[in-house]
Amino acid sequence: MQAGQNVVYPAPPQYRVPQVPPRPTLMPTPGRPPGCPPGLEYLTQIDQVLVHQRVHVAEMVLGWESNNVYTVKNSMGQQVFVATEENDICTRQFCGSIRPFIIHLHDSLGQEVLTLTRPLNCGLCCFPCCLQELEVQSPPGNPIGFVEQNWHPLLPKFTVLNEMKKPQLKIKGPCCDCRCMSDIIFEVLSLDESNVVGQISKQWGGFLQEGFTDADNFGITFPVDLDVKIKAVMLGACFLIDFMFFESNPNENHH
Repeated sequence: MQAGQNVVYPAPPQYRVPQVPPRPTLMPTPGRPPGCPPGLEYLTQIDQVLVHQRVHVAEMVLGWESNNVYTVKNSMGQQVFVATEENDICTRQFCGSIRPFIIHLHDSLGQEVLTLTRPLNCGLCCFPCCLQELEVQSPPGNPIGFVEQNWHPLLPKFTVLNEMKKPQLKIKGPCCDCRCMSDIIFEVLSLDESNVVGQISKQWGGFLQEGFTDADNFGITFPVDLDVKIKAVMLGACFLIDFMFFESNPNENHH
């Protein structure tokens, strides 16, 4: 190489920085008051939660039903629980929306704080003997409440019960689940149905989500001073409502 000649070095290879998915913002763990089941202290200081069902690509492309997974957040978008359905492939494909299930809810520490169990009951709502029910346990193995469907010829109606199966609240939905580009409201009522104390609302997810998946978003509101166990049972009622009225094969979703 002659003196004074510029030396050209090859450009360094380009490396792509791997994309790390952002970690969810977790709700801080509040103090647990006396009598509150472990893990339910997250619900003691809030009056609403948001439930987001995760979208499965296999459902969009193949129409193949997967175990449902949900993220439960507070009004600030902080993650409270992650809920996962436990089911086998045959039950998911052949039983559809009436399938029995166990749903496990874990907190940010990975502790299972709620277990929801739905038995297999016939889905013919026109007969009083074919009604749906849900048991809510916290901690697992310890029932803290139940949700029972009430027979009505036109309206979806439910009763929220405590661990002694004593009625606490009523839930009343609209006469149809038409998805007309708007939210669908299930009112939470006092036992005599004279006062609205909260609601479970299925939120409109847009044409893409509504047309090609069965992933749904819900908002749940309740009095901040409501018994924390009943708040948890209302959360369980949201999952039961999702399966009963909004769980469908994406290829059959024409709404």
